[in-house]
Amino acid sequence: MRLENKVAIITGAGSGIGRETALLFAREGAKVVVADISEKNGRDVVEEIKRSGGEGFFIRVDVSSREQSKQMAKDTLERYGRIDVMIFNAGIVQDSLLIKMTEEQWDKVIDINLKGAFNCSQAVLDAMISQGSGVILNASSIVGLYGNVGQVNYAASKSGLIGMTKTLAKELGRKGIRVNAVAPGFIATPMTAGVPEKILEMMREKTPLRRLGEPSDIAYAYLYLASDEARFVNGAVLSVDGGLVI
Repeated sequence: MRLENKVAIITGAGSGIGRETALLFAREGAKVVVADISEKNGRDVVEEIKRSGGEGFFIRVDVSSREQSKQMAKDTLERYGRIDVMIFNAGIVQDSLLIKMTEEQWDKVIDINLKGAFNCSQAVLDAMISQGSGVILNASSIVGLYGNVGQVNYAASKSGLIGMTKTLAKELGRKGIRVNAVAPGFIATPMTAGVPEKILEMMREKTPLRRLGEPSDIAYAYLYLASDEARFVNGAVLSVDGGLVI
């Protein structure tokens, strides 16, 4: 197993990509901390992990809260004694053209998608430095690389994650901590469920593989980057988009 005895915190693990990643990591031997704002979704994922013979527990966390992020790390250390992988996968959309976007829409997306990554990364840092090892993975997006009409807040947050990833890779590499990001394309998740079908069909037509991605496509990218197979990968942004932008 590729993550045997590793301890992995996964935010946004109650649904979509996060859920798929939590289940995959558990199958690969990790002890999984299922972190999500939805208690029902998170506990359902933990139960599924346990039914399959894996190990994990649920923590309710609002990643925009520094105190809750710190408590998440504290609870993990009390339970398992270490933190090997921190996947910042939590995120929301509040779409609007700039001319119509409210300050609340801007602030909410930045607070969760970008400040949340800052909060979670800082929360696990002491443990990883003490261990002399660790992996931090951030969920960016194709939108963070290329922009998208009606998503100025989301694009800014995901571009910010790329800048954060590259900076932390330089800061923390000497401490034995690798920091990378995944940039998914259009993935069939609850987040894209509200996108008009004509837009999704256009994305399928533009993608050389002629389909939307599945959550497992991103989960396996996380698995590679979290594993020792990627031990010399640091500061990378791995695009998983079916070739949409080539």
